[in-house]
Amino acid sequence: MHPFAKEIQEKSGQNLSRCYQCKKCTGGCPTVCWFEWPNHGVVRMVQKGMKEELLGSKAIWMCVTCETCGTRCPNGIYLSPIMDALRCLAVEEGRPLPEPAVIAFHRAFVGSARRFGRVHEATMLAEFMWKSKMFLQKGFVGEALGGAKLFAKGKIPLMPSSVKGKAQVARIFDESGLKL
Repeated sequence: MHPFAKEIQEKSGQNLSRCYQCKKCTGGCPTVCWFEWPNHGVVRMVQKGMKEELLGSKAIWMCVTCETCGTRCPNGIYLSPIMDALRCLAVEEGRPLPEPAVIAFHRAFVGSARRFGRVHEATMLAEFMWKSKMFLQKGFVGEALGGAKLFAKGKIPLMPSSVKGKAQVARIFDESGLKL
């Protein structure tokens, strides 16, 4: 096994040597249309040690962790832990992010969960818009008006609500050593 494949296998907990390229993971993936390579191709690239190509790709950032791939795989291989391992490695190595909005969303989401014990949509979206600079993009006004309708209907609360176990959630984040 290639050393890169061994590293990703250890970080993801997925047995990559069991993949025989049946393509069932790709056939069920709802986001594969945004990948440069299909899911089974990503696994094959890991097996072959194609680290540079993978860590600089959009594919590792477009997985939405729905785990459809794993439910379809006859060998029980889930792509989402593999994608997580690849994303972590890309960030650890300071690689340029081909899809910076994805990491901005991830950081806003996790930051909101850390602050409030659960995600508060209004502050999470505001943070995401600010960090991703989406407010500068064409079409932002239309999306903002859509958000205003959700506020008006009471679908998105203006203020975060209190949750039980907020201290436990904070402790989980502290113990994880996660830096945002």
